[in-house]
Amino acid sequence: MTPAEIDALDWNKGNGLLPAIVQDAHDGTVLMLGYMNREALATTLASGRVTFFSRSKNRLWTKGETSQNHLDVVQVTADCDRDALLVTARPHGPTCHTGARSCFGEVRSEAAPLAFLARLESVIAERISSQPEGSYTARIWSKGLTRMAQKVGEEGVELALAAVAQDEPRVIGEAADLLFHLQLLLKARNLSLEAVVAELEQRHAAKE
Repeated sequence: MTPAEIDALDWNKGNGLLPAIVQDAHDGTVLMLGYMNREALATTLASGRVTFFSRSKNRLWTKGETSQNHLDVVQVTADCDRDALLVTARPHGPTCHTGARSCFGEVRSEAAPLAFLARLESVIAERISSQPEGSYTARIWSKGLTRMAQKVGEEGVELALAAVAQDEPRVIGEAADLLFHLQLLLKARNLSLEAVVAELEQRHAAKE
């Protein structure tokens, strides 16, 4: 959403306030619901941090202004009636004042397990950056692209063998190893699972 699109929203229906649902950009988890007036929305777009209008305090407030658990804006979109907003954001710490990740509790969608792969990418990037002592990720990364490629090959073979001769827990374990090392290899090539999924989507669309 651009600042020019703010005027096109239906501000009259809610007496100058629009409900704004905040969703985690990584995995789609609904984090909270707040309200925005024109100024709050403009501030959100300009600052890059989610800002609401507090009905109890009668003023603007930026999420995390006290706790430092800010919500960094990725995108703001309006619904079809232009009277509600969906904000995708990257949270810094828990969103709820209770310390929970979401104000709606631990609501787990069917997509949440797969969405963890996106979070794992962030964990891998953090381990590479901080190089914590004892980190397996940092150790393999330090050995370079060739070693990471070897690990993908090794884990692929181990998964194939497990699929033929081992029980389900072993197959799952080997598949997890392969996925982890695949993500590490993609990171080394400045690629991501998102690009891989986009390729699969493109192939699927071409066959429809």
